[in-house]
Amino acid sequence: MHASFLAFSARRLAVLISLCALAACSKPAVPWHLTDVSGHLPDLDFSLVDDGGAPVTGQSFTGKTTLVYFGYTHCPDVCPETMARLMQVLQRVGTDADATRIVFVSVDPARDTPALLRSYVRAFDERHAVGVTGTNRAIERVAQRYRVAYQMEKRDPNGAYEVTHSSAVYIFDAAGHARLLATDRDSIDDIAADLKRVIHAKDA
Repeated sequence: MHASFLAFSARRLAVLISLCALAACSKPAVPWHLTDVSGHLPDLDFSLVDDGGAPVTGQSFTGKTTLVYFGYTHCPDVCPETMARLMQVLQRVGTDADATRIVFVSVDPARDTPALLRSYVRAFDERHAVGVTGTNRAIERVAQRYRVAYQMEKRDPNGAYEVTHSSAVYIFDAAGHARLLATDRDSIDDIAADLKRVIHAKDA
């Protein structure tokens, strides 16, 4: 990944985390392990296409605690590592996993067809994960909505390329409200513990 892109993404994420930390200072509730983004990010809202080729919106996941991750199927390392971590998180929450959905948003719509996304996400989880894609502009709008940075890198002689992108996971409650932000610095146990709190919203 380009150093300039990583620096930009890090600054963007640091600003968001700082704002959330300041807001959390006034809350007497039990602190979260993850970054609390309640009130700092918009509700789950998009209009894309799912991995079965059908239209899908943020409202399609109402009633489920939704973990949103922006990645792409040709990703050599970060994406499969993140998905594998999320699988461990779902194992930790046990039967509560049935109240969740993982939404894998493609940042490479040129290559990530619904069929390819379906094969990719189902390789990790057939029950709880769904891939979504759309036009370049549609993906850009969703990324901008949640302050996600990504960019296509230079193609190699064979035409292959990588897409640098943010690696955070956004957690929305059953009503579609943005609640938490998980990064690769958060442990699987911490993510699982906070996820269970969001699932059982009365305890959050």
